[in-house]
Amino acid sequence: MLKINETAPDFTLYSTAKQQITLSSLRGKQIVLLFFPAAFTSTCTKELCFVRDNISTYNNLNAVVFGISTDMVYSLVKFKEEQQLNFELLSDYNREVIQLYHTAYETFNYGMKGVAKRSAFVIGIDGIIKYAEVLENASLVPDFEKIKEAITR
Repeated sequence: MLKINETAPDFTLYSTAKQQITLSSLRGKQIVLLFFPAAFTSTCTKELCFVRDNISTYNNLNAVVFGISTDMVYSLVKFKEEQQLNFELLSDYNREVIQLYHTAYETFNYGMKGVAKRSAFVIGIDGIIKYAEVLENASLVPDFEKIKEAITR
């Protein structure tokens, strides 16, 4: 698992806006990465809608939020639209970033392999990890208070 004070692994993924997002190009901004198992599932919807409803907290702290899953961009576009999410979702369809961040289930529900574990990382303006939480139980959600605390440090 990645640890606090380590450099966040760089990556480039496609967003729901069909733009490439490269983590290192966002240096100077605080980043919240929320890995989630799958669009359209109950806990993932609950988690991301909570962020949607509280996006002003992150905006006021000058933090940019990204949701990341192994869903295809097209699925994430529909999910974002249906849930009226006000932040970008990124597709790790090739499962490269979940490996870099050590946040992949070997086997998930129904025998699916290589699905993202629900996890949260806060990356500081210098590209250093300020918070890391990887949940083994997909029915739990990250500790949003601790995420907020990490952003303000």
